[in-house]
Amino acid sequence: MYRRSETLAKEKEELQMKSMPLDISEFERRVGYVFKDKKLVETALTHSSYSNELRVKHVDCESNERLEFLGDSVLSLIVSEYLYSKYAGEHAEGDLTRMRAEVVCERALVRYAQKIGLGQFLRLGRGEEKNRGRERKSIIADAFEATLAAIYLDGGKETATKYLLPFIEEELEAIIDSETLQDYKTRLQQFVQQSEGERLEYVTVGESGPDHMKVFEVVAMLNSNIIGRGTGGTKREAEQKAAKEALMLFGEL
Repeated sequence: MYRRSETLAKEKEELQMKSMPLDISEFERRVGYVFKDKKLVETALTHSSYSNELRVKHVDCESNERLEFLGDSVLSLIVSEYLYSKYAGEHAEGDLTRMRAEVVCERALVRYAQKIGLGQFLRLGRGEEKNRGRERKSIIADAFEATLAAIYLDGGKETATKYLLPFIEEELEAIIDSETLQDYKTRLQQFVQQSEGERLEYVTVGESGPDHMKVFEVVAMLNSNIIGRGTGGTKREAEQKAAKEALMLFGEL
């Protein structure tokens, strides 16, 4: 009985050691911040699949879900304050809303995460590991938000802002005065509404690529006629491109 208890204790200790990330210092170097509370960064890098595997073996290991929840709000606040101050008087509320949506969407978060190689540091369960979880957009986007929350809790809002803004500023440079700020769907809807009885809809006609790199093909239809076609990494992007093509067809662009 004593040997059995000793074996179980040893196994638990090994599991706890396994739950530690391999190289926190390298991750800190990537993000440019040294954590005072190392537990925060460990949690930020822990996916629920990993946490659940350890809990089955009675080892406490919190996932990054709560940090991701907080990080989502921290991200929105920092970006909103930055846009409000940076573009005061230059852009209307609608433009600022679209700009914020572009820099905080999953697609953008994935790009931020990839710049620091975040995926390679994640702690994933065996199933997620086999299913290429390190490349799944939702997983690495959530981990980026969790990391932001961890920095916010450990170093405060100013530190979190300093960490986040380089990503945001680079993203904004790419979208200012670009097509991503143009709401072609709204413009097309307004144009169509000038004639009574017209019905505009967007239909997804194709999907291709793996789950983490989907490409959608969408057509804009006016009644039963195809008036525009577009492809993109999200349905929204594809719809915007289809609407733009339709506006060009009608000579509105």
